[in-house]
Amino acid sequence: MFKLSRYFAIASFLAIGAVITALSLYYRNNTTDALMAHQTRSNVSLAKTFANTVWPRYADFVRSASNIPKAELPQREEIVALRADILAQMEGLNIVKVKIYNLDGLTVFSTDAKQIGVDKSKNTGFQKARRGDIASSITFRNEFYAFERIIVDRNLVTSYIPVGRGGGPVEAVFELYSDVTDLVEELNQTQREIIFMVSITLGLLYLFLYLIVKRADNIIGTQAQERRENEDRVRYQAYHDSLTDLPNRVSFSERLSETVARAKRSKILVGLLYFDLDRFKVVNDSLGHDAGDQLLRVVAKRIQGVARESDMVFRMGGDEFTVILEDLRYAEDAARVAQRLIDSIAESVHLDKHEMTVTASIGIAIYPTDATDVDGLVKGADAAMYRAKQAGRNNYATYTPDLNVHAIERFTLEAELHHALKNDEFVLYYQPKVSLPGGHIVGMEALLRWNHPRLGLLLPDKFLSILEDTRLILSVGEWVIRTACKQNKLWQDAGLIHTRISINVSASQFRDKSLVNTVREILKEASLEPRFLELELTEGLLIENTRGAIEMMNELKEIGVFLSIDDFGSGYSSLNYLSRFPVDILKIDRTFINNLMTDRKDAEITHAIASLAHALKLGLIAEGVENREQLEFLQSHGCDEAQGFLFSHPVPAQEFGQMLSAENLAILHNKA
Repeated sequence: MFKLSRYFAIASFLAIGAVITALSLYYRNNTTDALMAHQTRSNVSLAKTFANTVWPRYADFVRSASNIPKAELPQREEIVALRADILAQMEGLNIVKVKIYNLDGLTVFSTDAKQIGVDKSKNTGFQKARRGDIASSITFRNEFYAFERIIVDRNLVTSYIPVGRGGGPVEAVFELYSDVTDLVEELNQTQREIIFMVSITLGLLYLFLYLIVKRADNIIGTQAQERRENEDRVRYQAYHDSLTDLPNRVSFSERLSETVARAKRSKILVGLLYFDLDRFKVVNDSLGHDAGDQLLRVVAKRIQGVARESDMVFRMGGDEFTVILEDLRYAEDAARVAQRLIDSIAESVHLDKHEMTVTASIGIAIYPTDATDVDGLVKGADAAMYRAKQAGRNNYATYTPDLNVHAIERFTLEAELHHALKNDEFVLYYQPKVSLPGGHIVGMEALLRWNHPRLGLLLPDKFLSILEDTRLILSVGEWVIRTACKQNKLWQDAGLIHTRISINVSASQFRDKSLVNTVREILKEASLEPRFLELELTEGLLIENTRGAIEMMNELKEIGVFLSIDDFGSGYSSLNYLSRFPVDILKIDRTFINNLMTDRKDAEITHAIASLAHALKLGLIAEGVENREQLEFLQSHGCDEAQGFLFSHPVPAQEFGQMLSAENLAILHNKA
């Protein structure tokens, strides 16, 4: 786990070390240069004094010394006299050694007699001084011969100084060795004191900043923990039904595939029970959705109470449930479990002071007897469930090959759907989106209906899956976008409303590469500005292929349309992905709104989604708003817009146009 304080501590120690080292070197170099400059000036002054007082007496001797044999040179009386004069000049000073060179580089004189006669013509300091410049350097000597004595562990400044009479041309080079050990020690002591004070200061600063970083680290850790908990909740919600807390359809598909795969390897039986509640719609219509939700929770607990420890229970949606019976010994065992479920569910239930009885119809299919794959097993159990309903409900039926009533009905609808678009049987209904807290219509959602010539008006849940399976969704989806855009333009031209119309985009449409060009052409054809079109996308289709989804969304955004994530929270999308999706709006799934006032978890999730939308600067819409309590909760959490039966059911275009009149707007505002 990333710890900011740990990296701060390491980086700070390295930085403090670097600062102290750099400061030490900087101070050392500058003080050494200053010491060198000071001592050089002192040596030059001394050399000038010597040149003005003593040098004229020895200039000719030094110049002609190259002609004297080297062995005789130390015994010359000029050397003895010169030594006496130099010692007199240097008395009481920090000069520990003196040398004189003629212009040939010959060491004519040295306070260390052994060095007289040595050739120093190649010495760079001598060469520089011979040209009239001054050369100085500082060195440390463990041992050094100074005026007939040896000194140890000394810091010496050596200066090569040109000498001449009366400021004339250079006649010789004067080399002085100055002992600056005491000065260097003072500089070192000062340097240590400075480093100590800097270290104390930086240490205090480090401690102060470390406490701040530690505090920030704790805050970050808390936020990270909260983020993980939120992601866990969203992930849990992706695989579990928020109402009953049972695993959901997504989880069912994965677990059934795994179970069938194990059964195939182990050659064992797997049973699947597929069932729903008989006449559940009557409960919702007569007692309300709250009672219906309460009933579903009771049924879920009863199913779990009857199921064996190895069985897996799922809520598929609405009033549909499934149970996977793993490792059956006999096919008849599935029928025994089904009968126990029927008996348990049929026990009376108390709902809002009403006592009632609800029954279930269960379909049974066995792997590998009835089907050898997952899809076949599900279809078989589903078909058996419809046989149980036809047989009078409150019972179970096992799959047999002649159970094709459901399949025939589906095939019939599929054949009729191929002609529905050509025969103008599709129609769009419109449901308003209302601003919060204003209560005015600020948009609308276009919803597809099938005006079936035999079955009447059908909602999408009756035929949408067939459109997807047959790929008819592409042509029907294009018709929906075209019709909705034209209608929006008609309302604008009539002066009724200038706002976005939202349209659901299916997974097949979104995966179709021609979608972008189709949208662009429809907008041009309808003369509708792109900002008045909003495309609603589901979480599931966005995370199937994240990279492809982002590319498609960016292309749509380049056109100028708005993008929203529909039913947000019903699926699982990583927050990391969400931050990368170029969306404008989040639409809270209606399942959270339904239980908002009765289920604390749904309320917390709704609050979390609202906070997430605000943090990402996204618009927020709630669907399925049916009462004022839900509305007030959403308003208090900063929801921007809402839609639902509290405001209006979906209505045909003509009726929606009437709703947009000034009078109906006022009525709607008062209603909200």
